Amino acid sequence: MNRPYSPCRIAIAIIALLSAMNLSAEPLEIGSEAPALKVKIDSGDTIDLAEAYGQGAVLVYFYPRADTPGCTKQACNLRDHYAALQDAGITVFGVSTDEVEAQKAFKVKFNLPFTLIADPKAKLVDAFGVPKNGDFARRQAFLIKGAKIVWRDLEAKPATQAEDALAALAGLGSAG
Repeated sequence: MNRPYSPCRIAIAIIALLSAMNLSAEPLEIGSEAPALKVKIDSGDTIDLAEAYGQGAVLVYFYPRADTPGCTKQACNLRDHYAALQDAGITVFGVSTDEVEAQKAFKVKFNLPFTLIADPKAKLVDAFGVPKNGDFARRQAFLIKGAKIVWRDLEAKPATQAEDALAALAGLGSAG
């Protein structure tokens, strides 16, 4: 007899659902090579992240969706501390699965001085191993130097993202 809700079928369905949600993604470890993809940015242009990594420290931060409360708080924190980030030599890239148009509107609305990456197919999200809730990336951040992950913030706090990245970079300087 074929029972429609056998424990085996339920387990398979749960595994498929979790896989589709990407909740089991493993973020890149410190020391890992940073993904060097060509990505589309808020202007509609394509940039090569490998070139950006060669210019100094890079903060790549992931957020769920443009122009939502937590994401706006995080972006505005980075905006408000942008001079300090620049003084420390940090280039900032914000990444979400939004389309170019949404990223551009978000950047203009909040006068964001850094580049936003449109990743609607989640190629960069997946390359960094950032977990997703449905189609949305979880909030995480990675600091890259010399094309290597040197710090990661897997529980990124919107209100202190800039300060956390600056402290991490300062800690690297004193560590070696």
